[in-house]
Amino acid sequence: MRYIIAILALGGVWVSVLCLRVHYSTETSPCYINVKWDCDLVNHSPYSEIKGIPVAAMGIAGYIMLAVLALLGQRALVFLSSLIGLGYALYLAHIERDVLMVWCLYCVISLGVIALITLFSLGWLAFWGIRSKYELHSEGE
Repeated sequence: MRYIIAILALGGVWVSVLCLRVHYSTETSPCYINVKWDCDLVNHSPYSEIKGIPVAAMGIAGYIMLAVLALLGQRALVFLSSLIGLGYALYLAHIERDVLMVWCLYCVISLGVIALITLFSLGWLAFWGIRSKYELHSEGE
């Protein structure tokens, strides 16, 4: 399971790099589709940075951290970190939908990636807990 999470996290890094590229670009975004789907508008909005740090850069760091934690077998930390990441991604989706009223394709893909990582990490954590409990009961017999 840890390898699946690490691969998903590397996909998240890739999508975040694309977002960061749009953030610093002055050219028309490659993911401009129509007035409802415009990465430029989202990645140049006041919500695209926190204290001067691009949210996409934070995404890169977060996904790298998730990949490393997964490869190290840190189930609980992966789940907790991914849950925090999912919560923030859902907040950003709210900003896109209700405040900016425009979506960023890269951001939506990133939301899907962090949602999958959260689900897989929950499954990994639950499976490990069930397996540990089963092994304890087997040893006592």
